[in-house]
Amino acid sequence: MKPRSRQNRLSQLRGFCTTAQLGSISAAADKLELSQPSVSMQIQALEKEFGVMLFERRGPKIKLTPEGEGLLEIALPLVEGMETLPETFAARCGNPAHGELDIAAGESTLLYLLPQFVERFANDYPEVQFRLHNVTGRDGLNMLRADEVDFAVGSMVDVPDDISYRPIFTYDPMLIAAPQHPLAARDELSLDDISQYGLILPPRHLSTWRMVKSVFEQHELDYEVRLEAGGWEVIKKYVELNLGISIVTDICLDGSENLHVRPMGRYFKSRTYGVVTRRGKFLTPQAKAFIRLMDKNFFGGSRV
Repeated sequence: MKPRSRQNRLSQLRGFCTTAQLGSISAAADKLELSQPSVSMQIQALEKEFGVMLFERRGPKIKLTPEGEGLLEIALPLVEGMETLPETFAARCGNPAHGELDIAAGESTLLYLLPQFVERFANDYPEVQFRLHNVTGRDGLNMLRADEVDFAVGSMVDVPDDISYRPIFTYDPMLIAAPQHPLAARDELSLDDISQYGLILPPRHLSTWRMVKSVFEQHELDYEVRLEAGGWEVIKKYVELNLGISIVTDICLDGSENLHVRPMGRYFKSRTYGVVTRRGKFLTPQAKAFIRLMDKNFFGGSRV
Protein backbone atom coordinates (compact mmCIF):
# COMPACT_ATOMS: atom_id res chain seq x y z
CA MET A 1 0.00 0.00 0.00
CA LYS A 2 1.35 3.42 -0.89
CA PRO A 3 2.31 5.70 2.04
CA ARG A 4 0.20 8.50 0.61
CA SER A 5 -2.89 6.25 0.84
CA ARG A 6 -2.30 5.88 4.56
CA GLN A 7 -1.96 9.64 4.91
CA ASN A 8 -5.27 10.16 3.15
CA ARG A 9 -7.13 7.42 5.00
CA LEU A 10 -8.15 9.55 7.98
CA SER A 11 -9.68 12.15 5.65
CA GLN A 12 -11.43 9.38 3.71
CA LEU A 13 -12.82 7.82 6.88
CA ARG A 14 -13.93 11.24 8.14
CA GLY A 15 -15.79 11.83 4.89
CA PHE A 16 -17.35 8.37 5.03
CA CYS A 17 -18.44 8.66 8.69
CA THR A 18 -19.87 12.14 8.25
CA THR A 19 -21.82 11.01 5.18
CA ALA A 20 -23.14 7.96 7.05
CA GLN A 21 -24.25 10.07 10.02
CA LEU A 22 -25.97 12.74 7.91
CA GLY A 23 -27.29 10.41 5.23
CA SER A 24 -26.21 12.79 2.51
CA ILE A 25 -22.99 13.46 0.59
CA SER A 26 -23.93 17.09 0.05
CA ALA A 27 -24.66 17.61 3.76
CA ALA A 28 -21.36 15.97 4.66
CA ALA A 29 -19.54 18.20 2.19
CA ASP A 30 -21.11 21.29 3.77
CA LYS A 31 -20.13 20.21 7.27
CA LEU A 32 -16.56 19.30 6.26
CA GLU A 33 -16.24 22.43 4.09
CA LEU A 34 -15.32 20.33 1.07
CA SER A 35 -16.79 20.04 -2.39
CA GLN A 36 -19.32 17.30 -3.02
CA PRO A 37 -17.08 15.57 -5.60
CA SER A 38 -14.25 15.50 -3.03
CA VAL A 39 -16.38 13.60 -0.51
CA SER A 40 -17.62 11.24 -3.25
CA MET A 41 -14.01 10.51 -4.21
CA GLN A 42 -13.08 9.79 -0.60
CA ILE A 43 -15.87 7.21 -0.36
CA GLN A 44 -15.01 5.71 -3.74
CA ALA A 45 -11.37 5.35 -2.67
CA LEU A 46 -12.41 3.37 0.41
CA GLU A 47 -14.74 1.20 -1.65
CA LYS A 48 -11.92 0.47 -4.10
CA GLU A 49 -9.44 -0.29 -1.32
CA PHE A 50 -11.76 -2.67 0.54
CA GLY A 51 -13.46 -4.09 -2.55
CA VAL A 52 -17.00 -3.50 -1.27
CA MET A 53 -19.90 -1.11 -1.76
CA LEU A 54 -20.35 1.07 1.32
CA PHE A 55 -23.58 2.81 0.29
CA GLU A 56 -26.66 1.93 -1.72
CA ARG A 57 -27.33 4.90 -3.97
CA ARG A 58 -30.96 5.66 -4.80
CA GLY A 59 -30.98 9.01 -6.54
CA PRO A 60 -30.15 11.72 -4.03
CA LYS A 61 -30.65 9.33 -1.11
CA ILE A 62 -28.00 6.94 0.16
CA LYS A 63 -28.13 4.11 2.66
CA LEU A 64 -25.37 2.11 4.29
CA THR A 65 -24.84 -1.44 3.04
CA PRO A 66 -24.13 -4.15 5.63
CA GLU A 67 -20.42 -3.71 4.81
CA GLY A 68 -20.81 0.03 5.28
CA GLU A 69 -22.42 -0.48 8.69
CA GLY A 70 -19.51 -2.68 9.69
CA LEU A 71 -16.95 -0.10 8.62
CA LEU A 72 -18.84 2.68 10.40
CA GLU A 73 -18.79 0.69 13.65
CA ILE A 74 -15.02 0.34 13.37
CA ALA A 75 -14.14 3.75 11.94
CA LEU A 76 -16.35 6.12 13.92
CA PRO A 77 -14.51 5.69 17.26
CA LEU A 78 -11.19 6.19 15.44
CA VAL A 79 -12.34 9.38 13.72
CA GLU A 80 -13.92 10.75 16.88
CA GLY A 81 -10.78 9.87 18.81
CA MET A 82 -8.66 11.94 16.44
CA GLU A 83 -11.15 14.83 16.51
CA THR A 84 -11.08 14.94 20.30
CA LEU A 85 -7.36 14.16 20.75
CA PRO A 86 -6.57 17.48 22.52
CA GLU A 87 -9.46 17.04 24.94
CA THR A 88 -8.58 13.38 25.51
CA PHE A 89 -4.99 14.29 26.24
CA ALA A 90 -6.20 17.00 28.64
CA ALA A 91 -8.39 14.42 30.33
CA ARG A 92 -5.41 12.10 30.81
CA CYS A 93 -3.67 15.03 32.45
CA GLY A 94 -6.78 15.67 34.56
CA ASN A 95 -7.33 19.15 33.12
CA PRO A 96 -10.70 20.09 31.57
CA ALA A 97 -9.90 23.81 31.81
CA HIS A 98 -9.26 24.30 28.09
CA GLY A 99 -11.19 23.38 24.97
CA GLU A 100 -14.76 23.81 23.81
CA LEU A 101 -18.24 22.86 24.99
CA ASP A 102 -21.44 22.83 22.90
CA ILE A 103 -24.81 22.22 24.56
CA ALA A 104 -28.20 22.04 22.83
CA ALA A 105 -31.36 22.89 24.74
CA GLY A 106 -34.85 24.26 24.29
CA GLU A 107 -35.79 27.78 25.28
CA SER A 108 -37.34 26.85 28.63
CA THR A 109 -34.25 24.87 29.64
CA LEU A 110 -31.97 27.73 28.59
CA LEU A 111 -34.05 30.27 30.49
CA TYR A 112 -34.91 28.44 33.70
CA LEU A 113 -32.62 25.47 34.31
CA LEU A 114 -29.18 26.13 32.82
CA PRO A 115 -28.25 29.72 33.83
CA GLN A 116 -27.08 28.78 37.32
CA PHE A 117 -24.87 26.00 35.98
CA VAL A 118 -23.52 28.02 33.06
CA GLU A 119 -22.53 30.78 35.46
CA ARG A 120 -20.73 28.39 37.78
CA PHE A 121 -19.01 26.58 34.93
CA ALA A 122 -17.86 29.85 33.35
CA ASN A 123 -16.39 30.93 36.68
CA ASP A 124 -14.65 27.58 37.22
CA TYR A 125 -13.38 27.21 33.64
CA PRO A 126 -13.05 30.71 32.15
CA GLU A 127 -10.88 29.55 29.25
CA VAL A 128 -13.37 27.00 27.89
CA GLN A 129 -15.12 28.26 24.75
CA PHE A 130 -18.81 27.84 25.50
CA ARG A 131 -21.69 27.67 23.00
CA LEU A 132 -25.40 27.24 23.80
CA HIS A 133 -27.70 26.21 20.94
CA ASN A 134 -31.38 27.16 21.25
CA VAL A 135 -33.17 24.35 19.40
CA THR A 136 -36.38 22.34 19.38
CA GLY A 137 -36.28 18.71 20.49
CA ARG A 138 -36.13 17.35 16.94
CA ASP A 139 -33.36 19.73 15.87
CA GLY A 140 -31.45 18.93 19.03
CA LEU A 141 -31.53 15.21 18.22
CA ASN A 142 -30.28 15.94 14.70
CA MET A 143 -27.39 17.94 16.14
CA LEU A 144 -26.53 15.07 18.50
CA ARG A 145 -26.55 12.55 15.67
CA ALA A 146 -24.33 14.81 13.55
CA ASP A 147 -21.96 15.36 16.51
CA GLU A 148 -22.50 19.11 16.30
CA VAL A 149 -22.95 19.33 20.08
CA ASP A 150 -21.46 17.45 23.03
CA PHE A 151 -24.84 16.76 24.62
CA ALA A 152 -28.30 18.20 25.07
CA VAL A 153 -30.26 19.09 28.19
CA GLY A 154 -34.01 18.72 28.13
CA SER A 155 -37.06 16.61 28.79
CA MET A 156 -37.78 13.40 26.88
CA VAL A 157 -40.79 11.09 26.79
CA ASP A 158 -39.99 8.81 23.85
CA VAL A 159 -36.28 7.99 23.63
CA PRO A 160 -35.00 6.68 20.24
CA ASP A 161 -32.79 3.59 20.22
CA ASP A 162 -29.67 5.54 19.24
CA ILE A 163 -30.14 8.14 21.99
CA SER A 164 -29.42 7.93 25.71
CA TYR A 165 -31.39 9.97 28.25
CA ARG A 166 -30.45 10.28 31.92
CA PRO A 167 -32.93 12.26 34.03
CA ILE A 168 -31.45 14.50 36.72
CA PHE A 169 -34.21 16.90 37.75
CA THR A 170 -37.94 16.54 38.39
CA TYR A 171 -40.50 19.35 38.15
CA ASP A 172 -44.16 19.21 39.14
CA PRO A 173 -47.22 20.14 37.03
CA MET A 174 -49.09 23.30 38.03
CA LEU A 175 -52.27 25.05 37.03
CA ILE A 176 -51.75 28.78 36.57
CA ALA A 177 -54.57 31.32 36.42
CA ALA A 178 -55.00 35.04 36.93
CA PRO A 179 -55.76 35.94 40.58
CA GLN A 180 -59.21 37.17 39.56
CA HIS A 181 -60.06 34.00 37.62
CA PRO A 182 -63.05 32.00 39.02
CA LEU A 183 -60.85 28.94 39.58
CA ALA A 184 -58.59 30.91 41.93
CA ALA A 185 -61.41 31.09 44.49
CA ARG A 186 -62.08 27.33 44.54
CA ASP A 187 -60.81 25.32 47.51
CA GLU A 188 -60.59 22.16 45.44
CA LEU A 189 -60.28 21.70 41.70
CA SER A 190 -61.21 18.75 39.53
CA LEU A 191 -60.22 18.18 35.95
CA ASP A 192 -63.87 18.75 35.05
CA ASP A 193 -63.66 22.22 36.63
CA ILE A 194 -60.59 23.04 34.55
CA SER A 195 -62.19 21.79 31.32
CA GLN A 196 -64.82 24.54 31.55
CA TYR A 197 -62.28 27.26 30.77
CA GLY A 198 -60.10 27.99 27.75
CA LEU A 199 -56.48 26.85 27.87
CA ILE A 200 -53.33 28.61 26.70
CA LEU A 201 -50.79 26.02 25.55
CA PRO A 202 -47.50 25.79 23.65
CA PRO A 203 -47.71 24.80 19.95
CA ARG A 204 -49.30 21.41 19.34
CA HIS A 205 -46.12 19.73 18.08
CA LEU A 206 -44.55 20.06 21.56
CA SER A 207 -44.88 17.48 24.34
CA THR A 208 -46.98 19.68 26.67
CA TRP A 209 -49.85 19.74 24.16
CA ARG A 210 -49.73 15.95 23.82
CA MET A 211 -49.67 15.50 27.60
CA VAL A 212 -52.70 17.73 28.17
CA LYS A 213 -54.61 16.11 25.30
CA SER A 214 -53.88 12.62 26.64
CA VAL A 215 -55.03 13.41 30.19
CA PHE A 216 -58.32 14.97 29.11
CA GLU A 217 -59.00 12.09 26.71
CA GLN A 218 -58.32 9.53 29.44
CA HIS A 219 -60.96 11.23 31.59
CA GLU A 220 -63.33 11.55 28.61
CA LEU A 221 -63.54 15.32 28.97
CA ASP A 222 -63.76 17.95 26.26
CA TYR A 223 -61.53 21.00 26.51
CA GLU A 224 -60.81 24.14 24.54
CA VAL A 225 -57.43 25.55 23.57
CA ARG A 226 -58.12 29.25 23.35
CA LEU A 227 -54.61 30.34 22.42
CA GLU A 228 -51.38 28.73 21.21
CA ALA A 229 -48.31 30.64 22.34
CA GLY A 230 -44.61 29.88 22.02
CA GLY A 231 -42.58 29.99 25.24
CA TRP A 232 -43.54 29.84 28.90
CA GLU A 233 -42.87 33.55 29.44
CA VAL A 234 -45.41 34.41 26.75
CA ILE A 235 -47.94 31.95 28.19
CA LYS A 236 -47.54 33.35 31.71
CA LYS A 237 -48.05 36.89 30.40
CA TYR A 238 -51.36 36.08 28.71
CA VAL A 239 -52.56 34.06 31.68
CA GLU A 240 -51.82 37.09 33.88
CA LEU A 241 -54.05 39.09 31.50
CA ASN A 242 -56.83 36.56 32.27
CA LEU A 243 -57.11 35.41 28.66
CA GLY A 244 -57.04 31.77 29.70
CA ILE A 245 -55.49 29.25 32.09
CA SER A 246 -52.58 26.91 31.52
CA ILE A 247 -50.87 23.75 32.75
CA VAL A 248 -47.13 24.27 33.19
CA THR A 249 -44.26 22.59 35.01
CA ASP A 250 -42.86 24.58 37.89
CA ILE A 251 -39.49 24.87 36.17
CA CYS A 252 -40.82 28.16 34.75
CA LEU A 253 -42.18 29.58 38.03
CA ASP A 254 -40.02 31.63 40.38
CA GLY A 255 -42.71 33.17 42.60
CA SER A 256 -42.51 36.66 41.15
CA GLU A 257 -45.44 36.15 38.78
CA ASN A 258 -48.84 37.70 39.42
CA LEU A 259 -50.53 34.30 39.15
CA HIS A 260 -52.64 31.90 41.14
CA VAL A 261 -50.73 28.60 41.19
CA ARG A 262 -52.24 25.22 42.06
CA PRO A 263 -50.50 21.78 42.08
CA MET A 264 -51.87 19.37 39.47
CA GLY A 265 -49.99 16.20 40.37
CA ARG A 266 -53.31 14.42 40.90
CA TYR A 267 -53.92 14.43 37.15
CA PHE A 268 -50.64 15.21 35.38
CA LYS A 269 -47.31 13.42 35.75
CA SER A 270 -44.19 15.17 36.93
CA ARG A 271 -41.70 15.99 34.21
CA THR A 272 -38.02 15.12 34.21
CA TYR A 273 -35.13 17.02 32.66
CA GLY A 274 -31.71 15.57 32.12
CA VAL A 275 -28.75 14.85 29.87
CA VAL A 276 -29.35 13.61 26.32
CA THR A 277 -26.48 12.04 24.35
CA ARG A 278 -25.92 9.92 21.28
CA ARG A 279 -25.29 6.33 22.36
CA GLY A 280 -21.58 5.58 22.23
CA LYS A 281 -20.67 9.27 22.15
CA PHE A 282 -17.31 10.12 23.69
CA LEU A 283 -17.81 12.85 26.27
CA THR A 284 -15.03 15.41 26.50
CA PRO A 285 -13.62 16.44 29.89
CA GLN A 286 -15.48 19.74 29.55
CA ALA A 287 -18.80 17.92 28.99
CA LYS A 288 -18.16 15.60 31.93
CA ALA A 289 -17.29 18.56 34.17
CA PHE A 290 -20.53 20.37 33.28
CA ILE A 291 -22.63 17.25 33.87
CA ARG A 292 -20.92 16.69 37.23
CA LEU A 293 -21.81 20.27 38.12
CA MET A 294 -25.49 19.59 37.45
CA ASP A 295 -25.34 16.32 39.39
CA LYS A 296 -23.74 17.86 42.49
CA ASN A 297 -24.95 21.44 42.68
CA PHE A 298 -28.61 21.49 41.73
CA PHE A 299 -30.38 23.85 44.10
CA GLY A 300 -33.82 24.37 42.53
CA GLY A 301 -36.80 22.08 41.94
CA SER A 302 -36.19 18.51 43.11
CA ARG A 303 -33.82 15.73 42.22
CA VAL A 304 -34.88 12.55 40.46
